[in-house]
Amino acid sequence: MAKEKANEEEIKTEETVEETAEETEETETEKIQKELDSQKDKFLRLAAEYDNYRKRTEKEKSATYDNAVAATVEAFLPVADNFALAMASNADVSDEFKKGLDMIQKQLQNAFEKLRVESFGERGEKFDPELHNAIARTDDDELDEDCIALVYQKGYKIGDRIIRHAMVQINNS
Repeated sequence: MAKEKANEEEIKTEETVEETAEETEETETEKIQKELDSQKDKFLRLAAEYDNYRKRTEKEKSATYDNAVAATVEAFLPVADNFALAMASNADVSDEFKKGLDMIQKQLQNAFEKLRVESFGERGEKFDPELHNAIARTDDDELDEDCIALVYQKGYKIGDRIIRHAMVQINNS
């Protein structure tokens, strides 16, 4: 009997040790799984931060380029304005001279196109206070109300960025 009791106690002890070992393995597995989940979460956050950083720097780079182009174009706008006035008043010059002026005007337009600079503010366009600066009003039966009747100075923009607002006269009627 003593042997049977000892065997039973030994079996119980072995079962307890096995249960404890299994619990320890489960606990360790859970700890490892939690650590893995934690590391995975950190990795995903780091990847998202990097992606946001990359996008932000790309936007900043593009904005810096657009700002540099806008500043450069703004310096040339008085020249473009004066050239447009010269083109408008070349009635009594030779055809060869007019042809030369036309070629220069086309080169200037091509340069603006390469820089993605668009002009706006033409007679008949609908007045937009975001783009146009109304400095006078007039009554012109040929145009709708709040349309541009006369352009004093063209406006220019790059994409959504306004380099210079157009100075215009708008129609009342």
